[in-house]
Amino acid sequence: MTKIGIAGAGSIAFGTAALLCHRGHEVALWSPSGQGTTGLGEGLTATGALEGVFHPTVADSAQALCDGAEVLLIAVPAYGHKAVIDALAPHLAEGQQVIISSHASFGAVYLAEALAARGLSLPITAWGTTALTGRRTGPGAVSVNTIRARIDMATVPDSAQPQALELQQALFGDVFAARDGLLAIALSNLNPQNHMGIALGNMTRMEHGETWSQSGNVTPNVGRLMEELDAERLAIAETLGLKVKSIFEHYQQSYHVPVASIAEMNAELHARGTGGQGPATADSRYVTEDVPYGLLPTVVLGQLAGHPARLHDAGVAIFSAMYGRDFAQENELLTALDLTARSLDDLRIASRSGRFPAPAQA
Repeated sequence: MTKIGIAGAGSIAFGTAALLCHRGHEVALWSPSGQGTTGLGEGLTATGALEGVFHPTVADSAQALCDGAEVLLIAVPAYGHKAVIDALAPHLAEGQQVIISSHASFGAVYLAEALAARGLSLPITAWGTTALTGRRTGPGAVSVNTIRARIDMATVPDSAQPQALELQQALFGDVFAARDGLLAIALSNLNPQNHMGIALGNMTRMEHGETWSQSGNVTPNVGRLMEELDAERLAIAETLGLKVKSIFEHYQQSYHVPVASIAEMNAELHARGTGGQGPATADSRYVTEDVPYGLLPTVVLGQLAGHPARLHDAGVAIFSAMYGRDFAQENELLTALDLTARSLDDLRIASRSGRFPAPAQA
């Protein structure tokens, strides 16, 4: 049994807590807002792909979450990563490991540099996606749609990856695909590109608050846009000499459907009744999280690699126009790391070691 502290109290945090409890581990949840765990007095009820009532404990602060935990897992939307990392970093200690589920905008480097300022180096693992998909259905309830059969992961420093992989297999099972560094993970999260296609194709449904099938509305045109976005991401990875999975592999491995066009694979999910519901609000993480913390980092990587991400860049601009806000300025992690001022070589070094090289002396 391993003691795990989960920072977060949304759908993924609740679902991951239920999964870890189901696998026999001791879990604590911390709600950064202070409100998300108030309904757990009677336990955490999971339905769907995972059934049961589980009893994680509740931590009332970041420090309480860290105290005694062997593993800290960050499971908040990407726009909350910097604040949560800032809260956890002063309380992390030698011997602990950190998992970011899922990783965004080089948050692992941001945390590694914060720990280095304390003279501390811990294994920090970045996941390319989450352990499961689901929806929080009540103050103490979560509906788990899918438990993923494959999760891409990489650890900084990269020398700690074998140790981290062994631990995470003990926690979650043999579901991890070790990737060649953090750059590969940065290009392995397919949610932003997929959500761009889905949200653009169904924005009026979101704004009207409709109940609608997500997979049932990945029509041929929406599916082709998702495929073209994927081709653009894969081309950047190839330019960087990286191997990452395609959207077709993602759907096959995550949702267990045969390979076909993306529209056809979603039609199969819809027919099975496992395709999930689309967002019932325009104030959705499909846009507010995935545009600044998903599309934008791919744009930056494309610029550094000399292979512009034309469609991703257009998505940032289109959603900014639709929402009347500048999503290109909303990524706190990219701003803190000043990534646009770094060279590709700097980023390669940081993605292996967790640290950017010191500036050359004048």
